[in-house]
Amino acid sequence: MPPAGPGGGPDTPPERPYGSRAEARRAAQRGGGGGRRRAASAAEGTGAAEGTGRAARRRRASEPPKKKRFIDYPRSGYRGLRRWVPSWKQVLGSSIAFMGLLIGLVGVAYALTEIPDQNEIAMQESNVYYWDDGSRMVVSGASNVNRQNLPLSEIPAAMQDSVISAENASFYSDPGIDLMGIGRAVLNMARGGEVQSGSTITQQYVKNMYLTQDQTIERKARELLLSVKVGAETSKDDILEGYLNTSDFGRGALGIQAAAQAYYGKDAIDLTDSECAFLTSLLKGPALYDPFIGGEGDTVNDINQANQERAEERWSWVLDRRVEVGNLDAAERQAIAEEGFPDPNPPTPAMEQAGQIGYLTTLADNYLIAQDIATREELDMGGWQIHTTFNKEMVEQMEQAVQGVQEENLDPEERPEDRHVQFGGAAVVPGDGAIKAIYGGEDYTEHFVNNADNVGAQVGSTFKPFVLAAAMRDGIRDPEGDAEQPPEDRTRLSPDAEYLSEDGLLIRNYNGDPVLVENSDTGEDEEWHQANFEGHSQGDVTLREAMEVSANAPFVQLGMDIGPATVAQAAEDAGLSPESLGKADDTVPTFALGVSTPGPIRMASAYATFAASGEQADPYSVTSAKNPARGVDFEHEAATDQAFESNVADNVTDVLTEVVEGDEGSGRRAQELDRPVAAKTGTTDDNKSAWFVGYTPQLSTAIGMWRLPDSEDDLAEGEQMGFMSMYGTADKERINGGSLPLDVWLAFMQAAMEGEPVEEFPEPGEIGEMHYGGGAESPEPPPPVETTDPTDEPVDPTDEPSDEPSDDPTDDPTDPTDDPSEPCNEWDPACTDGGTDVGTDQGTDQGTDQGTDQGTDQGTDQGTDQGTDQGTDQGNTAEGTDGATGWFGGTG
Repeated sequence: MPPAGPGGGPDTPPERPYGSRAEARRAAQRGGGGGRRRAASAAEGTGAAEGTGRAARRRRASEPPKKKRFIDYPRSGYRGLRRWVPSWKQVLGSSIAFMGLLIGLVGVAYALTEIPDQNEIAMQESNVYYWDDGSRMVVSGASNVNRQNLPLSEIPAAMQDSVISAENASFYSDPGIDLMGIGRAVLNMARGGEVQSGSTITQQYVKNMYLTQDQTIERKARELLLSVKVGAETSKDDILEGYLNTSDFGRGALGIQAAAQAYYGKDAIDLTDSECAFLTSLLKGPALYDPFIGGEGDTVNDINQANQERAEERWSWVLDRRVEVGNLDAAERQAIAEEGFPDPNPPTPAMEQAGQIGYLTTLADNYLIAQDIATREELDMGGWQIHTTFNKEMVEQMEQAVQGVQEENLDPEERPEDRHVQFGGAAVVPGDGAIKAIYGGEDYTEHFVNNADNVGAQVGSTFKPFVLAAAMRDGIRDPEGDAEQPPEDRTRLSPDAEYLSEDGLLIRNYNGDPVLVENSDTGEDEEWHQANFEGHSQGDVTLREAMEVSANAPFVQLGMDIGPATVAQAAEDAGLSPESLGKADDTVPTFALGVSTPGPIRMASAYATFAASGEQADPYSVTSAKNPARGVDFEHEAATDQAFESNVADNVTDVLTEVVEGDEGSGRRAQELDRPVAAKTGTTDDNKSAWFVGYTPQLSTAIGMWRLPDSEDDLAEGEQMGFMSMYGTADKERINGGSLPLDVWLAFMQAAMEGEPVEEFPEPGEIGEMHYGGGAESPEPPPPVETTDPTDEPVDPTDEPSDEPSDDPTDDPTDPTDDPSEPCNEWDPACTDGGTDVGTDQGTDQGTDQGTDQGTDQGTDQGTDQGTDQGTDQGNTAEGTDGATGWFGGTG
């Protein structure tokens, strides 16, 4: 019989040791409730079993209780798929945790979000220039962005109400974003309805001002965060203002001001409710609502019927929406409907610099810079509304005048002498200084230098009126005095003073010494001999006559008698820029002949001083300039100065009328204007420039002509940079001021003055003293007149003749019955009754009256000869009593 196993009977099989705790545990479970007792009993019976049980108990006692997982996933106690399905507690907890995390992240992102600087393009603006009638000239600027920002106060309330009603009715109450609006937009798009952005005005403002236009999730997320931030930190008015200034209205117009000009040609503040409703429609997409975009015709003026219908429908909806929101009365809405749809203007170019426009805007910019209203950088940043003095019709008339003369006379393809010919011109209002028109060159996009401004062309004999003005205002120097003399030491001259006009005349300094000028070839000082135009010699001539025939020698000598520095001051007082005058001292005898380079604008302005009876006004091109963003609101204030006594200026004008009306006047063709004209021609050495400057009481115009290549690329073989001679130009021997420059002046003035009333120049009064200078011969002093001693006994008429001189009263030289051939005739310088009064009055009155009454030819000859001769001879006797000064006395 097999031996009994440990703790059991003979039938009990011996137990094998358990291989693991799990196996022992399963064995215990199979044994039921008495298993442990049996195991204990068996252990007590055998040493091996006892040792094994204690070891098992020690192992179980050393094991800690199993910890529960924080996130029981996969779920314990479940098998298969159920282990992977989360419980409702897990779902709810996870959702709450996610939302909390998301809110935390948004909060962190919001806290870290800073409002960035504005986009560069959002800061860029253009400048708008206006004609003198307030109509828009051009939109221009370095940025090429057509925008002019306005403060909200200058944006009509109707525009604000229209945009809010149509785009974001809850604008003033929402936080910057509208989640419901976004949801509606998404739902509408999902249903296939109209595409909507769901963006608030704040969001659109943020997108325009701070972000790009990219359609990305990242950009949209930034837009939402920034919108909330901006909505919390920026006032609603500022947001609305920024939105209306940055929105794209089409036609290249950014912002409401540019849109108002582009569609209706007016400032935003002047828009009507109806026009505001249409412009609001454009915010939905200009390509869909501008009636002139996408038309089937060939021009921008063709209507796109589909766009027209959409625009009218949207316009009507905006007005209805305003009524619904409550910012438009129903009766007003009906009145607008009865007026009909506000048709916008056809598109016009907004960025045009071609032709004269570029010269005009540059001139206006330079004026603002010169007046310290703005810097070049500030103007380049844009935002300026600049109202100019320029008259659109006059600018076109001057351009057409130049082009007409060029087409008729110049052929640069056939004649080399016609190459590089340029014109410059300007028209200025006397007594005001407003520049009404300029001609700056053929085209600003091709020729960048403004010919109306100073380009370095000498003005020639058109400078002589300033010499004459100085002679009458300041006077000539005393030959016995110092070079610098006060007014009381000088002698103011009459325009009838005489000077010698001789070709090659030796020019002397005021003190009689010959003027020495350094010879550029030898370096030695040589006497200066002045040549006359075309070698003419006219003998002794009055200053009036010298101006008429444009004699050089008399004015050069007169300039030296006055002093070039004094002449320069007179020119500056008239309106020429000091820096354009050049060197002016006693070493420059030719200063009187116009070696200065003022340019057409300044020449027209200086002559305007004479037209305004001596009232000088600086030329200006801007009447007002505004830049709300910079707080600039400039208004031009008229400022004039009485540079010359009225009588001085009026006498200059009177002399210059002889240039036009005189038989030998170099500007005779200006009579075709058929109204009073005072003018002067000018031609420079080697015929390098020619001028005609003239004025009526209402307008002063200067036209210059010269040959000057624009660049070395334009040079032909043998040509060099610099001013070129105009000999042979226009197939003429030479170009004088009375030729092509006068042609342009006349064509322009005929157009510009059409319809204007004919005005007369003021009648000049007597001025200055008679003088014989530059070698002109003065009349011989009259012989002394014998008088009878009152104590002498009268001679008996019955006495016999004697050898003694007769004291018969019939021998009195003042007897009007004397023979004209006797010394007492009215032309004899020995006459004693006339004095200054008779000489002046009879000479001036009779000469002027007869000259006027008997026509141009007879007036010039008889008025000048008889007035001058009789006034001179009778007024300058030794015994003239009213103001006579020695042999050359009198004030006539």
